[in-house]
Amino acid sequence: MRRRFKKKSDESEINITPMLDIVFIMLIFFIVTTSFVKEISIDVNRPTKSPIKEQKKSDVISVRISAEGQVFVQDRLINLDAVRANIESNLALKPQASVVVVSDRDADAGFLVKVIDQSRLAGASNVSLASQK
Repeated sequence: MRRRFKKKSDESEINITPMLDIVFIMLIFFIVTTSFVKEISIDVNRPTKSPIKEQKKSDVISVRISAEGQVFVQDRLINLDAVRANIESNLALKPQASVVVVSDRDADAGFLVKVIDQSRLAGASNVSLASQK
């Protein structure tokens, strides 16, 4: 005896509508959250073609960064944590002095940014950047 099985004409289907709803909600979420991301930057004043105003050596606080990550303030080796205190003490003696950060080309850029930040936190109104040849 053979039994004949009837094929079901209406096979079950997977409804993907809820999955599409979730995908579109996630897409909207990512679009909205990425529009609020702000980039952090540093303002750098680039040199102009105008004549350079000469400053006396006594009006400049020199901060030098070596390729090995050593910091020298007025040719004295110091730690990164002491940059702010040294610049504050030099600014107390010369309030109108400018801070010039001279960095080696092989020095770490993140380290350079930390030194510039410490200089600004010390109260230096004019912080310039230079590089060693």
